[in-house]
Amino acid sequence: MGKTVLITGAASGIGRAAAEAFLDDDWTVWATAREEADVAALADDGCETAELDVTNARECTRVVEDVVADAGRIDCLVNAARSAHFGAVEDVSTADFEKGLDVNLLGPHRMVRAVLPHMRARENGTIVNVSSVAGRLAMPGQGGFAASKFGLEGLSDALRVEAAEFDVDVVLVEPGPVRRRTNSAVGDKETERDDDPEHTGAYDWLYRAQEDSRLAGVQDALSVTPGAVALTIRDAANASDPEPRYPVGESAKYLLLARHLPTRLRDAGLSLVRRLIE
Repeated sequence: MGKTVLITGAASGIGRAAAEAFLDDDWTVWATAREEADVAALADDGCETAELDVTNARECTRVVEDVVADAGRIDCLVNAARSAHFGAVEDVSTADFEKGLDVNLLGPHRMVRAVLPHMRARENGTIVNVSSVAGRLAMPGQGGFAASKFGLEGLSDALRVEAAEFDVDVVLVEPGPVRRRTNSAVGDKETERDDDPEHTGAYDWLYRAQEDSRLAGVQDALSVTPGAVALTIRDAANASDPEPRYPVGESAKYLLLARHLPTRLRDAGLSLVRRLIE
């Protein structure tokens, strides 16, 4: 019997690319999204699909049970659903901050609690949590997103040791900036995004820097494609002894090196950038 993977956030972006990559590798793919219509194209390609909102614990349990009943197993869980809100910490509303935590941190936790008993019983499986460089290095404008991804990294580190006894691997995939691959039919529904929070006006330099880097093509130059991230996810799922962490893209590797700089030196560099922009 072939292997089965369950993917959250498969409407577009990394989740969708992961579904395509696993399908190309002859896995049985269960692609999920908040609205099943958003993964209809994947169903046409050969995926099994289901409606799944990772903020709803009952839906998480229901979908996992449906997959196990149909396929008899879940060999890999890919937690790819995410919510991203760019903005200064003061500007991001508490509601948006909570939303990010619910999707990015509590969502994977709900899915792990639903899937892990089945993997433990079989003493086999891989859980891939799609994190970010922002999960280990918080930059201005990413406070809320980074907080959720820092949490996911900590959760995964603890889970990796706990699950090892049952031959279940836990992997973190850490892309740098990811190029948004939009689809005219479904938009960018892999990511719930609010790039224009209500500004106080105190951090205009931050939003100006983001817009300038976008217009100058800097963001695209530093970004990786969803497909590149998807191949890393698939390779980790196929590995007999996967690495705990997989940074994706050259920019991710360089940004992670910045973590080793003294904090005051790193802060001074970012403050210099702010003064140059203002």
